[in-house]
Amino acid sequence: MTAQTRPIRKVLVANRGEIAIRVMRACREEGIASVAVVSDGERDSLHARYADACVTLESEHPLPYLDIDAVLRVATETNVDAIHPGYGFLAENAAFADACEQAGFVFIGPPASAIATMGDKVRARSAALDAGVNVVPGTDGAVDAEMARAFGDRVGYPIALKAASGGGGRGLRVARSSDQVDEAFRGASGEAARYFNDPVVYAEKYLDHPRHIEIQVMADRHGNVVALGERDCSIQRRHQKLVEESPSPVIDAAMRAEMNLAAEILARAVGYVSAGTVEFLVQDGQHYFLEMNTRIQVEHPVTELVTGIDLVREQLRIGAGERLSFDRAPDPWGHAIECRVNAEDPGRDFQPTPGTLRSFIAPAGFGVRIDTGFVAGGEIDPRFDSLIAKLIVWGRDREEALSRLARALRDFEVEGVATTIPLYQALIRHPAFASGDYDTGFLERSGILSRIAPFVVQEAAGAPGDGTILVEVNGRPYRVAFPDGAVSGVPAGATARPHRATRRPGAAVVMATGNTLTSPIQGTVLSVAVEAGVTVEQGQLICVIEAMKMENEIAAHQSGTVEALHVKAGQSANAGAPIADIVPA
Repeated sequence: MTAQTRPIRKVLVANRGEIAIRVMRACREEGIASVAVVSDGERDSLHARYADACVTLESEHPLPYLDIDAVLRVATETNVDAIHPGYGFLAENAAFADACEQAGFVFIGPPASAIATMGDKVRARSAALDAGVNVVPGTDGAVDAEMARAFGDRVGYPIALKAASGGGGRGLRVARSSDQVDEAFRGASGEAARYFNDPVVYAEKYLDHPRHIEIQVMADRHGNVVALGERDCSIQRRHQKLVEESPSPVIDAAMRAEMNLAAEILARAVGYVSAGTVEFLVQDGQHYFLEMNTRIQVEHPVTELVTGIDLVREQLRIGAGERLSFDRAPDPWGHAIECRVNAEDPGRDFQPTPGTLRSFIAPAGFGVRIDTGFVAGGEIDPRFDSLIAKLIVWGRDREEALSRLARALRDFEVEGVATTIPLYQALIRHPAFASGDYDTGFLERSGILSRIAPFVVQEAAGAPGDGTILVEVNGRPYRVAFPDGAVSGVPAGATARPHRATRRPGAAVVMATGNTLTSPIQGTVLSVAVEAGVTVEQGQLICVIEAMKMENEIAAHQSGTVEALHVKAGQSANAGAPIADIVPA
């Protein structure tokens, strides 16, 4: 492989939030100017203010960050040398990578050919098999529902139906028996079409108690490929990662070396360049190739803390044609853990909670790192994902890292939206997690979620006429003063206590006023499960609303007849907007 050195003096960061700031900081350290892009309403965002220049994307696309032509226009107008895609949006879009190179810009990532191969999960499986890397038993290509059922009948259930162009848990459904295949196929194919504009799915044997272990690889344009060890990503919800740690509690030196070697072989086989992650499922002492993410990962700081290598600066140097600054993986140094602090309510099945951060006080101190794109007053926009911040801690061993994580979570204060902080506080106290004995299904089996109260601000008052209410934030009570007359409906002398609602495990989201079921969130209606005039039971699915990249099932708040439907698939729904009138029989 040949490489041409090309100085990079200015980089356009085609992303937003914490990853945009992460890339801009690396640029600043390298003496490179950065250009931010924003959509309407984001000019005052943190990444816009941090960049050396900021340009609004002129686009008719509902998410301008996905408009390739708009991004390239800004790159041309600002005379940048390179484009860094971050993660998400266009980061794993082969057409975008190719368009950047064709327009004369360095794409700080892998070549389009590698993205195309590894971004298609069917082709990636084939590439892994050709390279001699062990894979989960699965189909050789795309399937329909009947082909998937035949596969399941042959290898045994459960099976996974997975989007060929998917990733991040999107376009994945599990069928645990033959009669679940049709629904799983519809769910996987439909989500794949919505998120990736590609409804193609394939089938794999579904491992029922695996660890999700990924290997970080770095490769330059001179043929050097180095795997930097593993991250354990097994704490998940809806097949999406919440907590990552390194080293994995279950990987020994021999398996680490074996998995590192497999990742390097596969990366070389597809001509990989830049940062990438080869993901495996590990069960019963065996590891199986799952997929490759052809970008920098959300959880990359975990590897940075245990290796001492700045992966993003390394990406910039590789983009300029330089060689890797290391020739082998260092042994893991201490232990690092990352928690994704999302604007989601774990007490309501991770319902997204967009809104304003009235207060945002991040933890600090030795061994604590915060990557965020927000400050107090920032707005969690429902158009984008729910990540508020990444909390990463380091310790000399896992026990020390966990104690530091407990302190940091306690110090972390967020007001205005629900967060996943209470979940992590409960998780690290669970004996199984504390001992490292968990797998990808642990969170659902553990019962932790059923013990987390929903995020609720309940009106209450202390002394008569004191004009205050007590609210709960991250499990702590705070008294808030209001103008005279703003607080009502609480008996004089009532004891002020935050309300803790009872949660039905697995229940869908319900919000209602009288007979009218209303939307608890702002989002897009993906599907409607009933028609006007039908009879429904309490808890029955009425519709599915997507918000902040999550699908939320909206259920009937009472039994009765659907007298009127106020929504249809494809339309937007505001929080509090009517969905259906359900009149008791």
